[in-house]
Amino acid sequence: MIGVAIAGTGFGQKVHIPAFKAHPQTEVVAVYHRDLNKAKAIADSHNIPHACDTIANIVALPEVQAVSISTPPFLHYEMAKTVLQAEKHLLLEKPVTLNATEAKELYQLAKERGVVAIVDFEFRFIPEWQLFAELLSEGYVGEVRLIKIDWLGSSRADTSRPWNWYSDKDKGGGALGSLGSHTFDYIHWLFGPVRRLNAHLSTAIPTRVDPTSGGLKPVNTDDTCMLALELANGTPCQVSISAVVHAPRTHWVEVYGDRGTLIVGSENQKDYIHGFRVLGSQLAKPLTEIEIPNRLIFPKNYADGRISAFMRVVDQWVQAIDHKQEVTPSLRDGVYSQLLMDLAHKSHATASWVDVPGLEGFLGS
Repeated sequence: MIGVAIAGTGFGQKVHIPAFKAHPQTEVVAVYHRDLNKAKAIADSHNIPHACDTIANIVALPEVQAVSISTPPFLHYEMAKTVLQAEKHLLLEKPVTLNATEAKELYQLAKERGVVAIVDFEFRFIPEWQLFAELLSEGYVGEVRLIKIDWLGSSRADTSRPWNWYSDKDKGGGALGSLGSHTFDYIHWLFGPVRRLNAHLSTAIPTRVDPTSGGLKPVNTDDTCMLALELANGTPCQVSISAVVHAPRTHWVEVYGDRGTLIVGSENQKDYIHGFRVLGSQLAKPLTEIEIPNRLIFPKNYADGRISAFMRVVDQWVQAIDHKQEVTPSLRDGVYSQLLMDLAHKSHATASWVDVPGLEGFLGS
């Protein structure tokens, strides 16, 4: 059994704790919250033996071999660094840090200390996405000529939703961080590296109610992102991301090639894991749904799809720890996603195309 500590009690309580409790090789032995009384209350409600209000206290516990971090992004770097310096294994939510320099430092530290660090890029573990990846690698569409991605949701559409860290760029908020981080990772996973990009970021809701004062507080983060990418092989990729729209198709990835079309998409607004389908067409025939083989189906399906996918992330992490081997997706993948986000902000600020360096060159610089 691997003793795991949970840092982050929002998403952590909803997804991380249930998944780690359900996994046969992990035991939740500690929980972190900056308010010790809240940490103790959460620990008591989930039968967790230890509650701490600092990460230093968490990693000092001999029962803790690994730490899972799902706090807001601005806390990730210092927390993850403390975990890695203590030579504890790390599971880190995305975006991994506030900038690619911090992410690179964590990646190098994990390598130096010989610990297994995984990033929760859970789209790699969804059955429909795995089939989609297999069909692409088998050449279903032939030579890829165009990639089109729409990720459109309404999680921030309500103007009465109060101001919080998501509204603050310095804290890692915004749609590019929450959704774009995933998008950049699966583009790299499915299609390879990016040569250059152009980004336009906008904010449809410029103020939100400050829950402390009751007044309006400025929002300086993006809630809509329009991205144009050119892959290393020259393929064009168009990406539209928004957290403030009501769209019938919430998440849709379309790939057009010289032999066919392949789509993975979902209309499910309430659950961003469940509801995907794979559609394909070859030689200009009508699109038809492609059945998911049983070998890819979740072995146990939770009502909250996030738990179903996260369980597979945990399993990947546990196997890598058991066998003392590298894991995918790793902090290396987190660095690349963060690098593309940094360059998207640079592109927006300069209203220009920005070249993307190779990952190996960036990691070596």
